[in-house]
Amino acid sequence: MSNPVLLLLLSLPLLLFHTPLPVSAASSSSSSDSPTYLWPLPSKFSSGVETFSIDPTLSLSVSGNGGSSRIVKEGFDRYKSIIFKNSDVFSILSTFRKKRTLYDVVNLNVIVHSASEDLQLGVDESYSLAVGRSDNLSIMGEATIEAATVFGALRGLETFSQLCTFDYASKTVLIHNIPWNIQDEPRFKYRGLLLDTSRHYFPVDVIKHILESMTFAKLMNKHFLLRCHHILSYGKVHTQNGSAIQLRMPMKLSRINVMAEVDVPGHAESWGKGYPDLWPSSSCREPLDITKNFTFELISGILSDMRKIFPFELFHLGGDEVNTDCWTDTPHVKQWLQKRNMTNKEAYKYFVLKAQNIAISRGWTPVNWEETFNTFPESLNPKTVVHNWLGPGVCPKAVAKGFKCIFSNQGVWYLDHLDVPWYKVYNAEPLEGISDPSKQELVLGGEVCMWGETIDTSNVQQTIWPRAAAAAERLWSRKDATSGDSANTTALLRLQYFRCLLNGRGVQAAPVTNFYARNQPEGPGSCYDQ
Repeated sequence: MSNPVLLLLLSLPLLLFHTPLPVSAASSSSSSDSPTYLWPLPSKFSSGVETFSIDPTLSLSVSGNGGSSRIVKEGFDRYKSIIFKNSDVFSILSTFRKKRTLYDVVNLNVIVHSASEDLQLGVDESYSLAVGRSDNLSIMGEATIEAATVFGALRGLETFSQLCTFDYASKTVLIHNIPWNIQDEPRFKYRGLLLDTSRHYFPVDVIKHILESMTFAKLMNKHFLLRCHHILSYGKVHTQNGSAIQLRMPMKLSRINVMAEVDVPGHAESWGKGYPDLWPSSSCREPLDITKNFTFELISGILSDMRKIFPFELFHLGGDEVNTDCWTDTPHVKQWLQKRNMTNKEAYKYFVLKAQNIAISRGWTPVNWEETFNTFPESLNPKTVVHNWLGPGVCPKAVAKGFKCIFSNQGVWYLDHLDVPWYKVYNAEPLEGISDPSKQELVLGGEVCMWGETIDTSNVQQTIWPRAAAAAERLWSRKDATSGDSANTTALLRLQYFRCLLNGRGVQAAPVTNFYARNQPEGPGSCYDQ
């Protein structure tokens, strides 16, 4: 549309009836206990009482060994479009009136010390962010992000974007409570979201949008569940509509580690649709047939092909909910077991360990659901990451035996449990029952799980958000800063603010205090009151 006046007139209804965001931190109060509207809460921060305006033509200066990184430049462009999305129409008006505005901050400085763009578990995501005056005599402001890696710089850009609010009175983007000095780093290296793509089809664009929304809460790891209802052809995985899964580009754009899961030997009934010989019999369709070399040749072929798509060091092999009864009810499998003097439990162990060896030979670290640890901990490969889900108390047992662990207690971090309120998600503690610092280091972090029986593209985002954000802060922020008598009260105000921020960025986050998650608002009103 080339006519700026027409563009302005068409946009005015949206602007006039838009509810403005609350101001950041203590801009409405100088009280030290005023909430800081950043999510997740930074490790250390201080703020003041001034307000700066930000130039809508904000420029970027990048220096350091990582100064030529495209990741930083693309990240800046992405966040600039988010920060100034409401400024465009008013910039047109200023241009039309030939009005020139002076701004406090016209440039964002980003210093990245490492040129490496290798994204793996434990990459340095720390950053510092300073917004203020260069000295007491300067009338101009400056904003600087400094990070060891490009990924720390991206986390800093997210925080900077949350400091920025659009003021409808002055029609400019402002940062309140200058000067800001923030030192930040994550508490856990693994901060994940499981998306079950096996029970309903998700278009790639929907998956991309979920990946992008994760970065707003500083989640770092996406766990893709590829099982049950996928049709397999040798060496390739296809979605329900027959199109090959292509996730390399979304991963690259969102800078998120993606861990795939191929669950064996259970939850693999659909494999027999393509290869009936994988079923022990027509009446015993899972677990997969343990007696045939082809079963393991197929697993090897699939993992070889997936290694080209998923560069992340962790690969999930499932191993949960394996009912071995039909193995002994199938004559040729029963005979195979008897010949090797194997019990059902030993056969389950044999299958899991053989799959682990295949994954390790492809350069992966195997992850398995906790049933494998609960059943034969002494036999698991020592590289195994135990994934908790059945309840509390598993990670303490796993790390006591030297295994790494991921926390996903279904009682608090299964998002398909719609009756679990935000505060139970928020108060869940991955290190519960682990006091030894050396053992605490073995807990990689945690993951909220979005199982797919009752979700599809129509409701997935409002089921994930905002409760996933409650877990995200638990995994990022210091425990002492997010615990205590008043922690939930303060967190609720901040989470309601973050929910509105997500809505403003196009994420269909549900009201925070719904009795059942993903329910619609009860009536008209501000998103902060829902």
